[in-house]
Amino acid sequence: MVELQINTTQNVNINFTAASVGERILAYGIDWIIKIAYIIVVYQLLFNLFDIPFLIQDMDNWSKGAIYVTCYLPVILYTLIFETILDGQTPGKRILKIKVVKIDGYQASLSDFLIRWFFRIVDLNMLSGAVALIAIITSNKNQRLGDITAGTSVISLKNNINISHTILENLNTDYKPTYPNVIKLSDNDARIIKETFTTAKKSKDYRTLIKLREKLVEVVGIKEVIQKTDIEFIDVIMKDYNYYTQNM
Repeated sequence: MVELQINTTQNVNINFTAASVGERILAYGIDWIIKIAYIIVVYQLLFNLFDIPFLIQDMDNWSKGAIYVTCYLPVILYTLIFETILDGQTPGKRILKIKVVKIDGYQASLSDFLIRWFFRIVDLNMLSGAVALIAIITSNKNQRLGDITAGTSVISLKNNINISHTILENLNTDYKPTYPNVIKLSDNDARIIKETFTTAKKSKDYRTLIKLREKLVEVVGIKEVIQKTDIEFIDVIMKDYNYYTQNM
């Protein structure tokens, strides 16, 4: 089992478990089953229902090729499309509860998914996937070449930390913020802080709460902490962050 430590721009760390080779292969297989089902359906529609060869018989070969490629384009772009709209997951990855993330934060961008998709030519299409398998096994972060280039990895969502991107807090209309310097934090920082806080509070991990409080005091630049407990302080930090980012 490979542990990954994701580090934010403010040096707030959180650990995840990398998806195993077996999980990634199984997710890949599920995605291929979906692709094959799509190909079968499209083939039946084109050749049996609409008789496309007859309809396009007068077209030149380039036009015919363009029509066929367009029909099967979703299969070619399958991974890129789904990882983009499902925030790092394909249907196969979602079923296996694994996800693509950035090593330096949570959310991968379209350009990261594009790099991963492009490198599938080398990773998965050459030598029947042997390149990807060797890269994942030998990498200390379970990365294939596309992951290494994009700065991403695939993690398991089956661990104790729930990766929710929700950082919103319920604030009263008359809420008064305490620490204006929280605007130094980024959205990624706030997400990771909230997830660490929620997990530590639920498991009564007071050591993590103390470390998180100390790191926040240092990073945000707080000279005097008003709250008595670590939980109260971190809760106020999250609410202040939401207050300022929602009213900027």
